[in-house]
Amino acid sequence: MVSELIKSALGRLRIIAFLEGISFIVLLGVAMPLKYFAGIPQAVRIVGMAHGVLFILFVLLLIQVATEKSWSFKKSALSFLSSLVPFGTFYADSRWFRN
Repeated sequence: MVSELIKSALGRLRIIAFLEGISFIVLLGVAMPLKYFAGIPQAVRIVGMAHGVLFILFVLLLIQVATEKSWSFKKSALSFLSSLVPFGTFYADSRWFRN
């Protein structure tokens, strides 16, 4: 299943969107509380860096897919905005990232 997804730009976008969504939830739900309640700022550094890299990959793949699939500006913008909301990429995957 994963090997089939990797073959297309849309499949790669779906994988990165999932990973980016997970990293965002871990950042907000685990790393931030560890930083502010337990005094462990290293968690935010590590998870934040991973999330940042995944976010950049998400945006680049989103541009690629939107260009290849001739997505409207509205669909592209909503897909981007979904990455700024916790659980948003999961909604976008179910709504826009499937054939």
